[in-house]
Amino acid sequence: MWYPEIKHFCPRAPVILVGCQLDLRYADLEAVNRARRPLARPIKPNEILPPEKGREVAKELGIPYYETSVVAQFGIKDVFDNAIRAALISRRHLQFWKSHLRNVQRPLLQAPFLPPKPPPPIIIVPDPPSNNEERPAHLLEDPLCADVILVLQEKIKIYAHKIYLSTSSSKFYDLFLMDLSEEDQQSTAGHGFGVAVTAAAERMLHQEERHHGRDFLLRAASFDICESTEEAGSGQRKPCLRASTSDGILRGNRYENGERGLRRGRDLSSWSRAFTSIQEEMAEDPLTYKSKLMVVVKMDASIQPGPFRAVLKYLYTGELDENERDLMHIAHIAELLEVFDLRMMVANILNNEAFMNQEITKAFHVRRTNRVKECLAKGTFSDVTFVLDDGAISAHKPLLISSCDWMAAMFGGPFVESSTNEVALPYTSKSCMRAVLEYLYTGQFSSSPDLDDMKLIILANRLCLPHLVALTEQYTVTGLMEAAQMMVDIDGDVLVFLELAQFHCAYQLADWCLHHICTNYNNVCRKFPRDMKAMSGENQEYFEKHRWPPVWYLKEEDHYQRAKKEREKEDYLHLKRQPKRRWLFWNASSSPSSSPSSSAATASSSSPSSSSSAVV
Repeated sequence: MWYPEIKHFCPRAPVILVGCQLDLRYADLEAVNRARRPLARPIKPNEILPPEKGREVAKELGIPYYETSVVAQFGIKDVFDNAIRAALISRRHLQFWKSHLRNVQRPLLQAPFLPPKPPPPIIIVPDPPSNNEERPAHLLEDPLCADVILVLQEKIKIYAHKIYLSTSSSKFYDLFLMDLSEEDQQSTAGHGFGVAVTAAAERMLHQEERHHGRDFLLRAASFDICESTEEAGSGQRKPCLRASTSDGILRGNRYENGERGLRRGRDLSSWSRAFTSIQEEMAEDPLTYKSKLMVVVKMDASIQPGPFRAVLKYLYTGELDENERDLMHIAHIAELLEVFDLRMMVANILNNEAFMNQEITKAFHVRRTNRVKECLAKGTFSDVTFVLDDGAISAHKPLLISSCDWMAAMFGGPFVESSTNEVALPYTSKSCMRAVLEYLYTGQFSSSPDLDDMKLIILANRLCLPHLVALTEQYTVTGLMEAAQMMVDIDGDVLVFLELAQFHCAYQLADWCLHHICTNYNNVCRKFPRDMKAMSGENQEYFEKHRWPPVWYLKEEDHYQRAKKEREKEDYLHLKRQPKRRWLFWNASSSPSSSPSSSAATASSSSPSSSSSAVV
């Protein structure tokens, strides 16, 4: 556009063609356009010219071409240096410039600009679901898969779950681990009652032995139903025999209200002031209306329903409402159940120091997490078994329902799995399922040496757990980056992960794999040509667009190397001729063997042509 006018008005002025804003070739155009608004129109991708277009225009006009970028600080010195050289070359007609222009023959070459390698995408782990802390309280109000009935004042029934009560209170933990089977006192004491249960049983044995004698103690321990009925029919009423709890077990096979099955139980009045008795019996589920075996625990008559519900809410959530009315009764129940943290929270509220309860709640969740991990490892209080490809794992329905919508729909809906104790999960390994269960129980991601990252992502996507998918993506990317730093070839693994991650909604891992392949495009294509050709059309289009180094740089680098070799060849030929002339001139003029007379004679005898060449 401006070249004809320049040549018309300034015919001797040297001209250089400069391409500006080189950084726009690799910049984010959306961010650039947002910064330019509203003062400038947006830049379109087709408006950014490749380097060969600039070289074509420069070749057509017969002028040198350079590219610059103020942002990247590239090419600015080249433009100014070559502008000075062009001005010096254009003034060769001035004789006094000749000595300075001896080595200034043509403009210098400019090496192509290599765009910086784009940084890898950062794996962003979103916040965990906000309703995880509210679900246990909702599970207390809507008792899905309840396995415990707490009876208050002989008429009020509250449905609860063993796993929540036992992991929050050591008293409930010892209670639910009691052996209710028909065994003698020594065997039951050896089956994990705890020190308190064994001591109470021994104390009751001594009392019975002192009052009724050893023979009666043996009869009470055997608790023969036929013998007791005969004695009752003969008129000899022995209430101590029927109410005897010397061995801590209520014996006998009996049926009540037409229910079938063995009912086991024991009296707890001497073991704890909070409980009266515990027994197993067939009861109706409050939601499914199906009969199943449940544990019925009768509480002490002094426990009121309202404060007890507040205590249960604490055992499920670790929180206590400051506006509770009967705080003293709550403290009393906490004392009976040996929940000392709850009693401390009540004391803080009464002392107007409720802000300290947050730390107590945090400590509560830490303890529960450790106990839940122990129950998961040992299978304690489990009520469902997942049958996997390489084995089986025991789990707990209440914890799964309160932490996963998919599990809540399966166990709480009209599905077969809601009424069975075994659930088959094909194409799943034990290591992946254990990682999922630990995440659902504790909210934390834990790895193991035999854990397959991709299988875990597939399982987490099946269970609709996006937070676990993000955690697994972060773990996978961290492992790949550490392996790359240790000079381990990860290109094959990245190719395998790419399309699997895209198919199973692990988009952050897929973006990282795309970035790795793009930044190592040449090496990957050289090692896995068939796999790269088998990629989907979208992936191949993405590779061509975002590969590094870009195609235009490779073309410019090839052109620069060829021009550089040609110029080096020309310089070599020029230098090859130049030293000979200098050497001959120096040898003829200042040879030490030649005398001044001989040199003068040579100059006088030389022809005019030789004398004129010597002057030049």
